[in-house]
Amino acid sequence: MIDGKAIKYGDNVDTDVIIPARHLSTIDPAELASHCMEDLDADFNDKLSWGSIIAAGKNFGCGSSREHAPIAIKASGIKCVIAESFARIFFRNAINIGLPIIECPEAARDIEEGDEISIDVKTGTIVNKTKNKTYTAPAFPEFMEKIMEADGLIKYIKQSI
Repeated sequence: MIDGKAIKYGDNVDTDVIIPARHLSTIDPAELASHCMEDLDADFNDKLSWGSIIAAGKNFGCGSSREHAPIAIKASGIKCVIAESFARIFFRNAINIGLPIIECPEAARDIEEGDEISIDVKTGTIVNKTKNKTYTAPAFPEFMEKIMEADGLIKYIKQSI
């Protein structure tokens, strides 16, 4: 289960605003997290509480294929991203690093900044405690669940060997 407060964004949040290119000279997750969303939302770090959840519109993670973007999000303490839709490469990169992401258009549209959200990733159930509404998203296939439970593809492979 994932519980947290929502931080809300709109459509087409691209990887260049998730982690600006000028900060790509590092792969240190903490350093990347310190610059996460700074060009889109100067107050992002102030909004964070451990377990925060991003709710966004269509095409989240579009733009370049940099794996730095989901790393920055995860390292900043975000526990899950719910969006109407994701760019395909961002979706795969997020799974590869163990960041749960859920495609659920209705929930993504209804969730507002600050709403208290509870997510059961195994079943795809999203509960907006603030609005007392429940949404159902497709559950992940078992192999993807195992990758996220292992905290990413590399750790999953190491555990499997």
